[in-house]
Amino acid sequence: MILEWFNAQEAIAAGHTLAESFLRDDARATKGRAKVQEGDRRAEVQRLLRRAALDAKPLKLNLFKRAKLLGAFKWRLIEQGFDEAGAGELTHLLLLQLTGTPIPSTATPQVEFRNTGGSRRRIDLSLSAADAAASRGDYAEAVVRLQEILSANANHVVALSNLGDALCFLGRYPEAERAYRRAVQADPKRADANLKLGTILHWRGDFSGAETALRRAVKLEPRSANALCVLGHALAALDRADDAKSCFERALRLKPRSTDALCGLAWMASMEGRFDDAESLLRKALDIDPACTEAHTWLAQQRRMTPTDQWWLETAQRLLERPMAPIEESRLHFAIGKYFDDIGDYGRAFEAFRKANEQRKKVSMTYDRAARAAWVDDVVRHYTAERVGTPVQGANDSRRPVFVVGMMRSGTSLVEQIIASHPQAMGAGELQFWGMFGFKHQDVVCGRVPDSGLVTKLAQSYLNELARRSSDAARVVDKTPANVDYLGFIHRVLPNARFIYMQRDPVDTCLSCYFQNFINAASFAMDLQDLAHYYREHHRLVKHWRSVLPKEVFLEVPYAELVSDQEGWSRRIIEFIGLEWDPKVLEFHKTERAVLTASNWQVRQKMYSSSVGRWKNYQKFIGPLLKLRDLSP
Repeated sequence: MILEWFNAQEAIAAGHTLAESFLRDDARATKGRAKVQEGDRRAEVQRLLRRAALDAKPLKLNLFKRAKLLGAFKWRLIEQGFDEAGAGELTHLLLLQLTGTPIPSTATPQVEFRNTGGSRRRIDLSLSAADAAASRGDYAEAVVRLQEILSANANHVVALSNLGDALCFLGRYPEAERAYRRAVQADPKRADANLKLGTILHWRGDFSGAETALRRAVKLEPRSANALCVLGHALAALDRADDAKSCFERALRLKPRSTDALCGLAWMASMEGRFDDAESLLRKALDIDPACTEAHTWLAQQRRMTPTDQWWLETAQRLLERPMAPIEESRLHFAIGKYFDDIGDYGRAFEAFRKANEQRKKVSMTYDRAARAAWVDDVVRHYTAERVGTPVQGANDSRRPVFVVGMMRSGTSLVEQIIASHPQAMGAGELQFWGMFGFKHQDVVCGRVPDSGLVTKLAQSYLNELARRSSDAARVVDKTPANVDYLGFIHRVLPNARFIYMQRDPVDTCLSCYFQNFINAASFAMDLQDLAHYYREHHRLVKHWRSVLPKEVFLEVPYAELVSDQEGWSRRIIEFIGLEWDPKVLEFHKTERAVLTASNWQVRQKMYSSSVGRWKNYQKFIGPLLKLRDLSP
C-alpha cells in the first residue's frame, strides 16, 4: 500500500509530455498572429490546459503523484525558456484543472519567453535530469543530480524531497529520512514532505514520530486519502485500533476507489477476526488495481494457502519483476515464503524468507550485540534479590495489571486471548508504556534509585492508561513481549502486578521470528546469528528474573504443555491472576476483540499443536539456531 504511492515515474514522464504538448500546441495556435486578443489568449490557454488534464486522468493520480506531475510540467516549461513566474502560473492553472476547481475568468498567465538566469537555469536543468533518471529507474544517477543542486542550495525543498524518494528506491532509508526531515524544516507547510517523512518513520518503527508528521500532513491537506491511510497504519501500530479504522473509513469516503483504504480496512477486519470480510475487501482492491502489491501480499495472510492458489504465486512472481523499493519487495517475499510453507515446500519457503529478511535489513537499524549484552549485564547487576525485595516508597498496590511477556512468537498473544476471554478481564494488546519510559530514563531503570514522587506518578500514569482501555475489568493484560526487560523495575513500582512468562522451544521461537515481517522492524530477527545471540541474552535475563522475583508474582507457562493440556494450564493461569474459574476461557477462539499482532489468525483457531517442533522442517537451513537446543528451560 504505502510503497505503491512512491512509484511516480509514470507521473513524472507524463508531466514532461504534457509540457511539451502544451508548448507545441501553443506555438501552433499563435503562429502567424502578430497580436492575440487577451480574451482569445485566455480561452486558448485554458483549452490547452483542459486537454492536458484529460490526458492525465487515466493515471489515477494521488497527492504525491499529482505533485510529481505538476513539478515535472513546471520544470520542463522553465527548461524550454519560460520564466519561473509564468511557468508557476500555468502549473497552478493545470492543478485547478486536475482537481476540478473552477478557473477564475480573469486568469491569463504571462507566458512570454524570458532568460531564466544562469544559476537558476542550472538548477532547473539538474532537476529535469534527475527526474528523467528516476523515470527510467536510474536512482543512483538521480541522487547525484539532486546532490549537485543541494551543494548550491542546501534548502531546495523539491530537491530534498526528490532525493528522499530516490534514496528510498535504493534502500538507503536512514539517508532518505534525513532528506525528508530537511525538506520539512525548509518548508514545514509542505503536505507532501510531511507525508513522506511520516511514511518512512512508520517503516522504521518510529510510530509516535510518524503520527506527528502524518497529522501535520492531514492538517495541511485534509482531503488526502493517502495521508489518512498511512496515519491509520501508524495508529494501528500504536494499538489504537478505533482511531486507525476511522482514518481508513474517512479515506474511503474521500476516494471510494482507493486501494490503500480498502487494504487498510481489510487489515483491520483481519485484526478483528473477520477474515472473510478482509478477503472480500482485498479482492475488491485487486479488481480496481490487479497489480496492487499490498492487496496481493495481505491476501496470503487471511488463510492457509493450498496448491490451488498457484495463480496467487504466479501473480506475486510477476509483480517481483517490476522495479520496487526494498521494503515492498520484502513484503512480497514474506508472503511467498508463507505460501510455500503452507504447502510444505520448505526449501523454497526458506529461500523466500531469506530474501525477505535481506531486503528488510535495508530499512532496519543494525542489531548491536555488544549493546544488548551490556544491557543485560546492567540489569542483572542492579536488580539483586535484596533490591527487588525492598519496598519502594510511592509504589502502588493495584492487582489490576497482568503482564504477559516472552520472546516474540512464543505464545504471548494466545495467553492474552485466553485471559481476555474471562468476563472479568480485558486484553489491552501491546502497550509501549514501559519501553518508552525505559528508553528515555535508562539511568532510572538501570541504576539510579527513583524518588517516591516519580514512582507514584509513574504507577498512576500506567493505571490511567489501563483505565482508558477498560473502566471495569478486574484484570487488564499488557502483552508487550519487550516488557521482559523491565520486570524488576515494574515490580518495584507495581509490587502486586502479575507476570506470566511464555517459554517456547527456542528454535521454534527464533524460526518463527525469522519468518515474520514485524512492523516494528525488530533488528535482531533478520539474521540467524543475531537471533541466536539475542535469544541467549534473553534466556540469561529470564533466568535472572526467575531467581529474584517473588514466586507469587511470576508464573512460567511452557507453550508445548499449554497446547497439550489446555484446561489444566488455563486453570493455573486464571488462578494465578486471582480470578474465579470460568469455562469461557476454553472457548478463547470465539472471543471478539481486535488483536493487532502477527498472531491475529492463530488466536482465532482452536488450540493446535502443529507449531511444536516446526523447526524440524527447516533443520538443514538453520545451523546457528540449532545450538540453542543446549539451553535448559
